[in-house]
Amino acid sequence: MAEATMMDDYVQMDEVDWAEFPQGLCAGLVEWKLLHVSPESGAWTAAFRAAKGASIARHVHVGPGEYYMTKGKMLVRGGAEEGGETALAPSYGYEACNAQHDYTYFEEDSELYMTFLGPLNFTDDDGNTIALVGWREVYEAWQAAA
Repeated sequence: MAEATMMDDYVQMDEVDWAEFPQGLCAGLVEWKLLHVSPESGAWTAAFRAAKGASIARHVHVGPGEYYMTKGKMLVRGGAEEGGETALAPSYGYEACNAQHDYTYFEEDSELYMTFLGPLNFTDDDGNTIALVGWREVYEAWQAAA
């Protein structure tokens, strides 16, 4: 992905190196490959690889998102035992607009592909915004990592 424009895109995923997902937005080893940004719609798509024991920081989906989990086990909103979902690969999930994720944890080494139709609002325990991460922020983070 050379620049953020309104164009078709193609990524040969096995030719793109994994980069560490920004610390502060996760704990433990989470890696990603930014596959596409869509300035005209605010969407962005990435592949993620998380090591067993890693987690994603508390966040709210400002827009909806969809994921396809190809490997592993992920506890979404604490997992089924806490009223959330326990995603086992292979699986598909849809995250509604304004879905709040207080706890997303990887119980196994995991991989998933996700499209976000808007930014993620990372928050502290009191609901205050720590980082609002949309297509522009992930594009800039990816460019800095690559």
